[in-house]
Amino acid sequence: MNCKEGTIFITRQIKQLLQLISTQAYSKPLVVFNEATLGQHFRHIFDFYDCLLRGIPEGLVDYASRQRNEEMEKDPLFAEMAFQGLGNACRHLEENQLLKVRADFSSFLEAGRPVVESSVGRELMFAYDHAVHHLALIKIGLKEALPDVSVGEELGVAPSTLKHRNGQAGVSRR
Repeated sequence: MNCKEGTIFITRQIKQLLQLISTQAYSKPLVVFNEATLGQHFRHIFDFYDCLLRGIPEGLVDYASRQRNEEMEKDPLFAEMAFQGLGNACRHLEENQLLKVRADFSSFLEAGRPVVESSVGRELMFAYDHAVHHLALIKIGLKEALPDVSVGEELGVAPSTLKHRNGQAGVSRR
């Protein structure tokens, strides 16, 4: 599976998960999230992919320039459609295309923000890993918001961890 296929896979997984969540549960502040919502976590996942897609034409990605669409936080159907569009947009990307990424290591406005070299494929991999991490958090939130909803054990678990659990760690398949 390449980076684009991984993105399509995880956006499909996210869309299926969104179909299980009511609007009320999606936008309900959760104690386990310090009063943040499931919707805010889905929006945050989307924002990173969105920053990447918006930065590709100029060749510069800035993950601090997130748009934080409130409708994405409140409406799971809106989010589902947005993730569908994201998956479709990624199908046409060139993974080897070089990019620059503006880094952000400080909360101080006057701190410099270095620019580092990367590629579309590398940034798709970053966004995928970021999404897996937030899906793990979402799975925790679902237990509070919708305890009767069952999701797969693999949700929010890195592929390397799943392989390790299956006794396939370090196995290379060509």
